[in-house]
Amino acid sequence: MIDHLSSSQINLYSQCSLKYKFQYIDKIPRPFKPSGLALGSAIHSALAWLNRERMNGNRVTLKRFYKIFDSDWYSQKVDTEIRYKDGEEEMKLVVLAKEMLGLYFPKPYREIKSAEVPFVVPLINPGNGQRLGVDPEGFIDLIEEDDTIVEFRTSAQTVNRRELNSNLQLTIYSYAYEMLTQKQPRLIKIINFVKTRKPKIIVSETKRTHEDYQKLFGLASQVLSGIRLRVFFPRTGFWCKDCEYSDLCQEWKGN
Repeated sequence: MIDHLSSSQINLYSQCSLKYKFQYIDKIPRPFKPSGLALGSAIHSALAWLNRERMNGNRVTLKRFYKIFDSDWYSQKVDTEIRYKDGEEEMKLVVLAKEMLGLYFPKPYREIKSAEVPFVVPLINPGNGQRLGVDPEGFIDLIEEDDTIVEFRTSAQTVNRRELNSNLQLTIYSYAYEMLTQKQPRLIKIINFVKTRKPKIIVSETKRTHEDYQKLFGLASQVLSGIRLRVFFPRTGFWCKDCEYSDLCQEWKGN
């Protein structure tokens, strides 16, 4: 039923196991894509292109950078309807995204070691050496020459310190980096594109320890057990308003 785990899978199962079932077990096509998800994906793709070009020593203009974003945004609309929130308009979102990318473009940057780094690593409990048996996988946005992991994020408000220090995705990235390189990352840098009326970029830093990796192993093992036992049920919350499976959830009777 499951041959790998990503941070998005673990987070989704923890948030609403029924949505996990619809998306990953039943593989039901999502009827639309929330605008925030589409915008974040397009921004990530444009940033990945920019950093690969810089890593290879290629000169890039802001105009060209914007054109790459336009292509990435268009690709988000090809196969799936984008559903906007009340008061949102496509053109305003595109302008907002370019304003944020324009803030990032001229900032000084460190030498880049790798961009969009894929990983599949075994998950091992550092406390007792137990292996999970299902490997975490994903992509690290950026690795700088001084062994700093960089994560790009778009959000409606600034990410708070508590969330940064407990964020599962960042824990997995730090763990994966250690498994791949046999050394700890110097730190984890989060570059947060905040979608306020006047957009801004907030840079924050955090770190992880082996105690965090033990917690990751415990959470992943419990999620894996729930999936294998077919424990799936709805959990309501603020996330429901943007859920692509809300109609199916309303029809669910425990079957």
